[in-house]
Amino acid sequence: MSATATASLPDARGHFGPYGGCYVPETLMHPLQELRDEYQRARADAAFQSELDYYLSEFCGRPTPLYFAERLTRQLGGAKIYLKREDLLHTGAHKINNCMGQILLARRMGKTRIIAETGAGQHGVATATVAAMFGMKCVIYMGAVDCERQRLNVYRMKMLGADVVPVKAGQQTLKEAVNEAMRDWVTNVRSTHYILGTAYGAHPYPEMVRNFQRVIGDEARRQMLEKENRLPDLLIACVGGGSNAIGLFYPFLQDATVKMIGVEAGGEGIQPNKHAARFQGGSLGVLQGTRSFLLQDESGQIQLTHSVSAGLDYAAVGPEHAWLHDQGRVHYTYATDSEALEAFMKLAQLEGIIPALESAHAVAECLKRAPVLGQEALIIVNLSGRGDKDVAQVADKVGLRMPS
Repeated sequence: MSATATASLPDARGHFGPYGGCYVPETLMHPLQELRDEYQRARADAAFQSELDYYLSEFCGRPTPLYFAERLTRQLGGAKIYLKREDLLHTGAHKINNCMGQILLARRMGKTRIIAETGAGQHGVATATVAAMFGMKCVIYMGAVDCERQRLNVYRMKMLGADVVPVKAGQQTLKEAVNEAMRDWVTNVRSTHYILGTAYGAHPYPEMVRNFQRVIGDEARRQMLEKENRLPDLLIACVGGGSNAIGLFYPFLQDATVKMIGVEAGGEGIQPNKHAARFQGGSLGVLQGTRSFLLQDESGQIQLTHSVSAGLDYAAVGPEHAWLHDQGRVHYTYATDSEALEAFMKLAQLEGIIPALESAHAVAECLKRAPVLGQEALIIVNLSGRGDKDVAQVADKVGLRMPS
């Protein structure tokens, strides 16, 4: 399929080739249809887009810089490396782009209560932030394991007025948090909007989240043309559900000269229950509203996952990424926990930028790619979030201790 046709997906039923769709209980069909209809009206409404642009600029801090990582480039001795600084956004990550769009939709639909799931906590913080802005009740579901390893973000959500519900079922991470959020939505569909945090789930979420996040790639494209007078050679982004990656990639899909790499969580290595790299051992299945690549056993039971980064610790990948993988338009690889930790420390010490552990997976791939490319090559790494939330965890992993 041509790049133009690929960029025009999903179809009217939310399919990216064999992926996507809408696999939900009957109770949720009406709110999803309501959301699809309202989103289509909002897309065509200049006033909605103008208001969204206003908040993205005045409240969130867009546009974010495209920063030349001079010392990292010099040490690696190859391609020129630029960082798309989503870490500088209010709340600390790209998640606020999508949350701002969805809270404006929720208000248009007359909703008074917001729910969300979160892994790393950045989506939870962004959701709690916009709910506070617009005076809506907010409940955030978060796996109990993630609550512990991302305690700073739990405190932030509570300070913003959200009710944080630790989920103690199953693996107690992101998958279980999504399950609880969906159960809540089934029960409270009249008053409640579910701000899903990634390019996953039932139609229209993968398309809608992608379109709210494409501001990343639209800006990066303009900025690179201004700085270098040409397009980049390579884009690199981490992939959990995949919203920051598809946000960067989507505006470049029709540019055949621009290569793209999505970096999944390799955890402790590509062995069952030790990683979250869906394209390294996954298979086709349905989970939490959509059809995509899943980590599952021969009986279709979802496998345990592991990643040092809570935001990448998920058993499925967004359906558009599954389609782009099949088409060969995006190459998907993985970084292990140890590689991500090394990249985390290297970026901090060379550039004075402490990245999120999720983003460190993309940096890890850059460390491999940049030295083998010529010095005329241009790379953009999507720095999807900052690492404040991860400092204590990384310090423990790398053996840093407070002075006595």
